[in-house]
Order: sequence, then C-alpha cells, then structure tokens
Amino acid sequence: MSSQNKKGLTLAKKHNLTGWVFLLPATLLIAVFSFWPMIQAFILSLQTGMGMNLTFKGFSNYFRILKDPTFKQTLFNTFFYLIIQVPVMLILALALASMLNNKQLRFKGVFRTAIFLPCATSLVSYAMIFRSMFANDGFINTVLRNMGMSPVMWFANAWTARIVIIVALVWRWTGYNMVFYLSGLQNIEYSVYEAAKIDGASPLQSFFKITVPLLKPTILLTTIMSTNGTLQLFDESVNLTNGGPGKSTMTMSHYIYNTSFVQSPNFGYAAAMSIIILIMVAILALLQMKVGDER
Repeated sequence: MSSQNKKGLTLAKKHNLTGWVFLLPATLLIAVFSFWPMIQAFILSLQTGMGMNLTFKGFSNYFRILKDPTFKQTLFNTFFYLIIQVPVMLILALALASMLNNKQLRFKGVFRTAIFLPCATSLVSYAMIFRSMFANDGFINTVLRNMGMSPVMWFANAWTARIVIIVALVWRWTGYNMVFYLSGLQNIEYSVYEAAKIDGASPLQSFFKITVPLLKPTILLTTIMSTNGTLQLFDESVNLTNGGPGKSTMTMSHYIYNTSFVQSPNFGYAAAMSIIILIMVAILALLQMKVGDER
C-alpha cells in the first residue's frame, strides 16, 4: 500500500509539474507586460519633476490630486458618463438581445449585424461622424430647423456636449454587449419560455422572471467590463469634444494624456492619477462582484 501511495504521489507531482510547465510562458508574459509596468508606474508616481528630471518626493503627487480642480472636474465628468451611459446601454442591449432571440423573427442575421456594426467602426472615424452630425450646421440641427425648432449649439454648452458623448457611446457599444446577451440567451432552452407562455406568463413576466435571472452572470460580466471601459474613456473626449467647452467634458484618461504629452510632461503626476484610476476600477469591480454573488 505504501509503495502505491508513493507512486500515486509521484504521478500527481508529475501532473502538477506538467501543468506549471504549460502555464509558465503565459505567467511570465503576464508578469513582464502587466504586473511589472504597474510596479514601475507606482514607483514613478512617487517622483516629481518635469520630463525625465525626476526626484523622489513620496506621496506628494497623491496629495496634489486632492487639491487639483481639473482632476475633480474630470472625475465628475467620467462618473457622469458612467452613471448615465452604462445602465442605458446595458438595458438597451438586453432588450435588443431578447427581441432578436425570437425564433419567429425573420432576417435576424441582418438585424444583429446592423446593430453590431458600429462596434466594428474606427474610434476616430465614428467620433468625427458624430462631430459633423451635431455641428451647428449639421444633420441634427437641420432636422430641428425643418421641424420648426431652434438649433442647438451642442458643443458650446457643457451639458449638451456631455449628452453628445453619451449618445455616441451608447450607439457604438450597445451592439457589443448585445452579442454577450445573445450568447447567453441561446444557452437557455426555448422550452422554458414556451412553458411559461402556456402557464399564462406575459412576455414582460418572462423577461423579468426567466431572462434576467438566468443571464445574471453575463449581466455582471458586461457591467464590470463597461465600468472598466468608461473609467478609462479617452477617444470620445479627445476626438469628439477635445475636452471642451473648456474642460467640462474631459475625462481622467484625457487629462493624464495631456499631463504626459501635451503640456510640460509631468510623468510622476500622470502616473499617480493612473494609479487612482486603477484603484477605482478594482473597488467598483469588487463591489459589483459582491452584489452579483449568488451566495
């Protein structure tokens, strides 16, 4: 018996060793290209100075963030986009996925492709299209004039400029999240919906009693991804409004970019702001996972 146990232990060790051999290349790549840059960024955030003339100043950059009005403005802008855009986008994506999952619907492939296509467009291209659409003499204001309404100077006012960014984000990313929900819905047996229909359940009751509970893990995944992406929002702020008017639509990532490459480069302060975003993403993801935990 003892020899068999030894042989079994030896075999288990061989299996573990084989697993680590296969995992080692990926582990090294993650460590070198993900964790090491994060450590370097934290070390950089403890230094101050312009360009590469940096000196170690401890947590002075983090204390500076607390007093920086521009960072507070970009923080407000980013969370405004997060609070408004993410729920609207995910609810719309879930509703579209439920409608397009109907077996009796014709041309489903065409509708799915049309809704997903915005996600495949270039970030710069779609931002420029929206900029031209909402220009003073653009398509939207032309429609408003034809309806007898006054045109809106969309990019001259902070709130209307923020609305344009939210509309652009919803247009581009709704189809992306819809694909996740469609994938989850296709794993739900259609007979469940048929049984609910026989029992007298309305489409709305089936949606809230069957679709939403069974898609809870997918909804949690898309919520975390959308939150992560919105907190790092950059392209729309740069290409659509350039942070204007003033800095009323600038995001945190846009401010970090300006601090690093547009203004006099202050890499230590930019790194400190990046660490703050990392902490925010981690905290929000943890809270969302706790809320979505079945236990």
